[in-house]
Amino acid sequence: MFRIPTITKNLLIINGIAFLATYVLQMQGIDLANIGGLHFFLANDFHFYQLVTYLFLHANFMHILSNMFGLWMFGCVIENVWGPKKFLFYYIICGIGAGLCQELAQFGNFYMTISEQAPGIGIGELIAVGHQFGQQLNTWTTIGASGAVYAVILAFGMSFPNERLFIIPFPFPIKAKWFVLGYVAIEFFSAIGSSGDGVAHTAHLGGMLFGFLLIRYWNKHPDSFDRSRGREFFEGLKRSFDQRQQGSQQHHQNPHMHVEQGGSKEADMEYNARKRQNQEEIDAILDKIRKSGYDSLSKEEKQKLFDASKQ
Repeated sequence: MFRIPTITKNLLIINGIAFLATYVLQMQGIDLANIGGLHFFLANDFHFYQLVTYLFLHANFMHILSNMFGLWMFGCVIENVWGPKKFLFYYIICGIGAGLCQELAQFGNFYMTISEQAPGIGIGELIAVGHQFGQQLNTWTTIGASGAVYAVILAFGMSFPNERLFIIPFPFPIKAKWFVLGYVAIEFFSAIGSSGDGVAHTAHLGGMLFGFLLIRYWNKHPDSFDRSRGREFFEGLKRSFDQRQQGSQQHHQNPHMHVEQGGSKEADMEYNARKRQNQEEIDAILDKIRKSGYDSLSKEEKQKLFDASKQ
């Protein structure tokens, strides 16, 4: 059965609890979206902790459903490849980066609005005006995990660019790299357009931008992060392979013969030699992943690794 890795599972649970709490507290007159949502930094209700808390709040059921589906679909893969520590760091940093980009976009919007009334206004004067309208600016609030989730989608596209995805309503598979580029194009043109749809497109792009910069940095400096945590998935796979091999040997009734599932027998020496060769091949594949990433594997090596995980 497919197992959801720890961080992805906990993020799904926390988002679900926060979504339910929003409606429960709302009935008691407490606006959780106002408390934890990311306000414009010149608004009266802005707090720095909102750069994190806004990631776990959503406006409605479709909002949280789409974000959590994307997190589950792509987050499980990326966390398994990177490990929980690196994945959580990436998710939070990209979410914060998305919020900062949204703040910058709102500041630009505020500047354009005020400069129409007071051409040539300076930054210091603009900030002073912002504080005067701090109560009205409380309505500029951003919530949702979209920025971080879009960064996870980007990570999948950069890690597995040629992986084919079936995306509704397209009746044919699309390579992950084109899927990601399509997302970027849609968000970019939505951000520069005056659609007024209430969606923080700049935050989406900001999350992907921070994700791109992080991945590029890690690719150029592979030792800059704790790589041992990022290898947990593959080390676990190796340990599981070793344990199954030892277990089959311990339950073998005849110390000199090995019985395969199909009923065929082979000498214990031949069996050990074959298993040792398989183990060496798996070790070589794991080493290749550590050095060059999963996408560097050939189809035969990927199949070998997949077969080993099922044994």
